[in-house]
Amino acid sequence: MLLRTQSCDVYQVQPKMVKKQPKFPTRERHMAIRRKKSTVTVTSPPETTQSPEQRKTCQSCKCPREAHAIYQQQTTNVHERLGFKLVSPADSGVEARDLGFTWVPPGVRASSRINRYFEQLPEEVVPRLGSEGACSRERQISYQLPKQDLSLEHCKHLEVQHEASFEDFVTARNEIALDIAYIKDAPYDEHCAHCDNEIATGELVVAAPKFVESVMWHPKCFTCSTCNSLLVDLTYCVHDDKVYCERHYAEMLKPRCAGCDELIFSGEYTKAMDKDWHSGHFCCWQCDESLTGQRYVIRDDHPYCIKCYENVFANTCEECNKIIGIDSKDLSYKDKHWHEACFLCFKCHLSLVDKQFGAKADKIYCGNCYDAQFASRCDGCGEVFRAGTKKMEYKTRQWHENCFCCCVCKTAIGTKSFIPREQEIYCAGCYEEKFATRCIKCNKVITSGGVTYKNEPWHRECFTCTHCNITLAGQRFTSRDEKPYCAECFGELFAKRCTACVKPITGIGGTRFISFEDRHWHHDCFVCASCKASLVGRGFITDGPDILCPDCAKQKLM
Repeated sequence: MLLRTQSCDVYQVQPKMVKKQPKFPTRERHMAIRRKKSTVTVTSPPETTQSPEQRKTCQSCKCPREAHAIYQQQTTNVHERLGFKLVSPADSGVEARDLGFTWVPPGVRASSRINRYFEQLPEEVVPRLGSEGACSRERQISYQLPKQDLSLEHCKHLEVQHEASFEDFVTARNEIALDIAYIKDAPYDEHCAHCDNEIATGELVVAAPKFVESVMWHPKCFTCSTCNSLLVDLTYCVHDDKVYCERHYAEMLKPRCAGCDELIFSGEYTKAMDKDWHSGHFCCWQCDESLTGQRYVIRDDHPYCIKCYENVFANTCEECNKIIGIDSKDLSYKDKHWHEACFLCFKCHLSLVDKQFGAKADKIYCGNCYDAQFASRCDGCGEVFRAGTKKMEYKTRQWHENCFCCCVCKTAIGTKSFIPREQEIYCAGCYEEKFATRCIKCNKVITSGGVTYKNEPWHRECFTCTHCNITLAGQRFTSRDEKPYCAECFGELFAKRCTACVKPITGIGGTRFISFEDRHWHHDCFVCASCKASLVGRGFITDGPDILCPDCAKQKLM
């Protein structure tokens, strides 16, 4: 039986202090900052629990709120979201909705160029009104341009003492890195900054103001260097000569809380599950209680406190009917589970941990108890079949390999041919020796084509005439003194002879013959010696060796 041991990894966040991150009011400081990965917890858990706003997930199904159709943040205008000056339709070119889109590239007036641009993008991201592409754009705006990165009013968990650092970050990012690209016709042959494939003169390309004029991209290649997604509405950030969405640009410089999705400006935060968290935001996925300084279990990439994990995921022991906690081994077989101490033989209560066991009618047994009650037994020796032993089966009977032998010579038959007789098994040799039919003449086994004479078996070739040895199989024959003779030999040796033709009277062709005194005639030979008329059934007169009809005898006397 296959026994599976289940266990879960239990973790505990270890406290550690991190040096506070400096403000960066200047461009030089801003470009020098890199995200620091440190594991930190406060010495005691916070009293507040995580709210839905912190975790940004649906409390019912635990999925991201933006995955629900009812979720809508009115994010269709990127300029307003970024806090940039809103460009009027007269300045931007055309009204997107007039062309059937929720957004069109800025600075383009000709609808033909707009269509050329969208034709180079995958169909599933083209923002046509009412299409999946329009919904995808909404989701990407929420993801790539999180409001809590753009404006202080959307930060729910930023401490007052860190608001200045946030403002400095936003100012430096907006001045140094953040911008909106545009499309144009390539003025000369160049190579795409992403795929390095050739861009021909006049081909529609994407250009970014924060790069030199010679840097261009194919429309489908203008993607974030981290997530490889198309940069929504051509909004990008530049860092080390690469383009990023705002989310991943910010995460290169600041840690982001996996609970509330806000950037962390505090010098103290928690690192767990390879993610960063505000102190107090690392909470149980089920009950939202803080896990800071507490043990927790990871399930499906989410953390759970011990209590919730055991209530939601732990199995119930088949023996004691109690929960199998994370500190206990979970021994399972098929769909059943046991505590290590409860995994016992149903009959003798011996522990079955690391031992062979059998299952019957939802109960488990040690090897000895299972064999004693349920195991099949050998029809030869009567012993049970142990695990791993070879079993030989024929119809409803079964034997150990060594017990499956000839009942006469005791030789193991194995995979050789055998012959069953009643309840015994015979090898071919012993069966022939004991039961096979033998020829009465040569005493050899008759394997095929035998004949029976007077209830005795003969080979066809052995059943011959006693006198001339011609085979009698399929021929007419007779016997004398229990010995077979062909018709000719029998007639020559033992039959009476006809007085007329001197041939033996064998009965072949008919069994009737006439006898008178010591003489005998064939039926057809009993005729008048003079007129040759048949005398069968008539009176006759002997004349020496001859016989005469009365008329011929009278004439002879006269």
